[in-house]
Amino acid sequence: MWGGLLLAVLIPSFVSLGLWQWRKNEAKLQLQAELDSRSHGAPVAMPAAPAAAADLRYRHVRLQGVFEPERQILLDNRVHREQAGYHVLTPLKLDGSEMRVWVNRGWVPAGPDHASLPTIQTPAGSIELTGVAVVPPTRFFTLKPPEAPGRTWQTLWQNPDMERLRAAVPWPMQPVLVQLDAGAAAGYAREWPRPDERADMHFGYALQWFGFAISSLGIWLYFLVRRQ
Repeated sequence: MWGGLLLAVLIPSFVSLGLWQWRKNEAKLQLQAELDSRSHGAPVAMPAAPAAAADLRYRHVRLQGVFEPERQILLDNRVHREQAGYHVLTPLKLDGSEMRVWVNRGWVPAGPDHASLPTIQTPAGSIELTGVAVVPPTRFFTLKPPEAPGRTWQTLWQNPDMERLRAAVPWPMQPVLVQLDAGAAAGYAREWPRPDERADMHFGYALQWFGFAISSLGIWLYFLVRRQ
């Protein structure tokens, strides 16, 4: 009796966990397929009018505008080839428009003193760039709540929170980040992670949970038959 009740709890739990990992694997594979299909071909011009994030996601885009380094931010805790550093995010004002687009220019190393931020060189004047538009996640793991926007611009950020960015600036912005192409100017180290990164890990976890469910059923049947 008790074995049957325990089995009734374990098997649905194991199957549920397996399906959760399976869905995470499928979601990453779908995002990678979307990137592969939408990012190829000639880049399209970034629209000056507000656009939906879903319409821009993974598009290969072309930008023409002026960087505004006074609103530049550094994303902390970014690792490149096992070295700690920052991602450099600089807003670009599109020529002939008030619309801004946040450009991820790549990775720079952190110095020996974390309190001293690296010096970032930003070209002046109008510049043409190409890259892939990505939509940052909306959920982040943070050790402390973000600071409220104040009079002094906060340079160091933990995550690319687009809603927080929108509340912190006085101008319109597109709801995407543009990851610079490897050959684009004004960038730093760029080895962007793939959407399907570690997808096989979730697939493996799913098989493990399904295996636990099958093993639990097999053990229960074995003792049931043995007792009879």
